[in-house]
Amino acid sequence: MSKMQDDGFRDSIGTINEDGKRQWVFPKKPSGKFYKYRKIVSWTLLAFLVLAPFIKVNGNQFLLFNVVERKFNIFGFPFWPQDFHLFVISMLIGVVFVALFTVVFGRIFCGWICPQTIFMEMVFRRIEYWIDGDRGAQMKLDKQEWNAEKIRKRVLKWFIFFVISFGIANVFLAYLSGSDKLFQMIEEGPKDNLGTLIALLIFTAVFYFIYVWFREQVCIIACPYGRLQGALLDDKSIIVAYDHVRGEKEAGRGRMVKNEERALSGKGDCIDCKLCVHVCPTGIDIRNGTQLECINCTACIDECNTVMDKVGLPQGLIRYASEDEITKKAKFVFTPRMKGYTAVLVILIGVFIGMLFLRNDIEATVLRLPGQLFEHKGENISNVFTYKIVNKTAKDFNDVYFKLADPKGKVITVGAPHFKIPKEGMVAGTLFVEINPALLEGDKTRITLEVYNGEKLIETESTNFLGPRSFN
Repeated sequence: MSKMQDDGFRDSIGTINEDGKRQWVFPKKPSGKFYKYRKIVSWTLLAFLVLAPFIKVNGNQFLLFNVVERKFNIFGFPFWPQDFHLFVISMLIGVVFVALFTVVFGRIFCGWICPQTIFMEMVFRRIEYWIDGDRGAQMKLDKQEWNAEKIRKRVLKWFIFFVISFGIANVFLAYLSGSDKLFQMIEEGPKDNLGTLIALLIFTAVFYFIYVWFREQVCIIACPYGRLQGALLDDKSIIVAYDHVRGEKEAGRGRMVKNEERALSGKGDCIDCKLCVHVCPTGIDIRNGTQLECINCTACIDECNTVMDKVGLPQGLIRYASEDEITKKAKFVFTPRMKGYTAVLVILIGVFIGMLFLRNDIEATVLRLPGQLFEHKGENISNVFTYKIVNKTAKDFNDVYFKLADPKGKVITVGAPHFKIPKEGMVAGTLFVEINPALLEGDKTRITLEVYNGEKLIETESTNFLGPRSFN
């Protein structure tokens, strides 16, 4: 076989046949050590994904991404539009972390952590195995005529898939609009929330389409991370790899022959059972090497280890390994590129933590009213300012007022001098500042205003105060 023929698999993806049509993947039900670990990780993450929008920390939803009202909570910390820089840094930390993880461990995020994979493999496929059976039974059912058995199984499966998709859409809505608002809309009923119901059904249809028909195509075609890994992986990255040195040897792979001295025949340890292909959820042959479609789910590792045990050969023909480990027997090395990503990640985390400590629960903005000059108020000079105070917490501030800290003077708030700021709310208004001319530094003086809630100082804000050029 020529080299060009060997690499022919790279000319198409595993879910497209020779005619260019969709080739449906019927993966064998996986089992084994790694699959048990994946189930533990998946059920933990599923519980987290479902419960996160309903958990409250200090009155704040644990995770909230309300784009419409511009409210964001990450791990119970509220982020407002004024905190957008913190939100950006947190997203950068996530991107750099995933990039570092990919450089070191390949596409392990896709197989173990990605919500798409978790829902597909641990929820929808398991229901499919329960209703349709394993790989052989599914293939037989697919070719079967539409008789009573096939209709019953299809309707039951599609109905359950729709219910789960509707549930996922509701959880998704809780992330976007808030769990309290979701419960409120449920109590009010669909008649009073028709627009939300339509959006909910659209999301349900999207999830239903993905898990009923599009499936693994999301990982292969739609997900940009799959393309990104091609630029991040190198020969030192630890990936799910087939040990072609051991599997092929001099005579290549071959099936087991009774009473054969395999070591003397020159055949590799791969017995060409193709079970690693049958168990793959994206339909690839891992023996062809690193491929775009591989999501590092380890199903082929478990299946191959089971086969090796049965034929009396050592496990690890398919395993977590780097290309250098397989071809050069090289040990894992923390490369300069990995060190660079780690350094960037540490710096970003340090900056983020520092900004979190410097971040206030109250943010006040005080600005001079545009176009207004100073006025004489008896012995004092008066400036008019507008103010805006944002309460980022989940508690009310009931006794808020201003004090002039430097220099000495008076603050006169238009309306009530003491006011209330509701939780996660904002108050805006106008105030006058009066200062004796003797305390001014010139035509422009920097002044400091303090915001109090009762006796507690909650924010400090500086602004410019205009005065006359000369006081003689």
